[in-house]
Amino acid sequence: MARVHESTIINAPIDAVWHILRNFNSHVDWHPAIATSQIENGQPGDTVGAIRNFTLADGGLLREQLIKLDDEAHELAYCLLEAPLPLNGYVATIKLKPVTETGQTFWTWESTFSPPDHRKQELVTLVAKDIYQAGFRALEDYLGGSGPIHASVHNQTEQGASPSPSYQQIRRHDTSSAGPSALGTLTTQAIVMDTHGGPEVLRPRQVDVPAPGPGQVRIRQSFIGVNYIDVYCRTGYFNLIDPPGIPGMEAAGTVESVGEGVTHVQPGDAVAYACAPVGAYTGLRTMEAELVIQLPRWLDPRMAAASLLKGVSAGFLLQDVYALRRDDVAVVHAAAGGVGSMLVQWATALGARVVATVSTPQKAAIAEAHGAYETVIGRGADFVETVMQVSNGRGADVVYDAIGRDTFAQSFEALAIRGHLVSFGQASGPIGEWDIGHFATKSATLSRPNYGHYTETGPMMEQQATRFFKAVEEHMLTLAEPTLYDLGQAAEAHRDLEARRTTGSIVLKV
Repeated sequence: MARVHESTIINAPIDAVWHILRNFNSHVDWHPAIATSQIENGQPGDTVGAIRNFTLADGGLLREQLIKLDDEAHELAYCLLEAPLPLNGYVATIKLKPVTETGQTFWTWESTFSPPDHRKQELVTLVAKDIYQAGFRALEDYLGGSGPIHASVHNQTEQGASPSPSYQQIRRHDTSSAGPSALGTLTTQAIVMDTHGGPEVLRPRQVDVPAPGPGQVRIRQSFIGVNYIDVYCRTGYFNLIDPPGIPGMEAAGTVESVGEGVTHVQPGDAVAYACAPVGAYTGLRTMEAELVIQLPRWLDPRMAAASLLKGVSAGFLLQDVYALRRDDVAVVHAAAGGVGSMLVQWATALGARVVATVSTPQKAAIAEAHGAYETVIGRGADFVETVMQVSNGRGADVVYDAIGRDTFAQSFEALAIRGHLVSFGQASGPIGEWDIGHFATKSATLSRPNYGHYTETGPMMEQQATRFFKAVEEHMLTLAEPTLYDLGQAAEAHRDLEARRTTGSIVLKV
């Protein structure tokens, strides 16, 4: 067991020092070793149990948990959950006391941990110098002082031992963190389906997640998008899961480690993906790095998980499957849903007149707020009549239909001559058999796009994601707050999605 005990006097009042330290995420503002940091699951930084996920200047990824916060005693404690170095059982405590004669603050920072015997000296010195002493100096500067006026080191290493290398030097020569295989297989909670069927087949289970190999990345996921394609995979309509398997095609989180040859993302980067292969309903995931997109700094991971797949879908539906033009009349079914909401906003921004169909007055209000030219509750004769009124009897240039069986016939009826019917979902069931000759009566075009065919390579995914991010930045799209479920509530989320009890996006929180 090693013990590191550091103390100093800070040239600042105790309230000022405590105000900063009690925010468990504040170290990113003042400690020179910290590159990025965030509190997981959006918790406040002064919540006992909060976990900070942060990266160091050299790319090392760590996770620490706040286990004590005492405002009256000016004391906090935290433990290390993950680190690239063997600081086993690491628990640290920070204590502040006022120096009443001068208005300064006496600060102690101590920890205990169990390093390997052959590395005890270097790891103790690393903690003392690169973490504690550097932190003392940095916080003093941050508060506008002149630097610590006293510092002392007390630990169980031998007196007179030669100085140990810095954190960066240790990392550089540390075989326990030099490559992806060093981190080894990790265990995490996932949602596994042992057979195809209803929502009840989605069950929580602990699974092993391997270290990333060449060209791969392992992601610590924080939010997972739920999409109707997950329902199709669960039921077996889409043959993308051979049970037992993990569903899901969309998630956001932080890079935990990378394999050989990966350069476009590094440990600690905020990333997301929205593509095959399935397997997103899990806390950790290893996958091909080229399919992972680095998130813009302005995009929250929660919103990324809620919107990337839907935004990419809306993008290729509006610009690749059918190139929407200004003044086109476009029909969007399920206009208050995840993809539907995106289609209404984006098509309106491109200058189209959108006729939105929904199932309830509440959903109609959502479609209208997103800019729909006309909104219809229901998808029968009234909807077709409205399309004809908006188009002066000509019909719709394009119909985006994710409903399927219950809307397909009306969608065709609403088309203009040479109109384009885009069937990209079947929430109400398969459309059944249709005589292709019937489409000749309007010289109509029918498309049945497959998401994977627009996102199957890294460059394709990058192109689609970039187009979506640009649309959000240019305010063509406003991202709504998703409906959140815990990962273990995946079955409930699927039930609500299939029953159309939700609007917008659904996200599972890890």
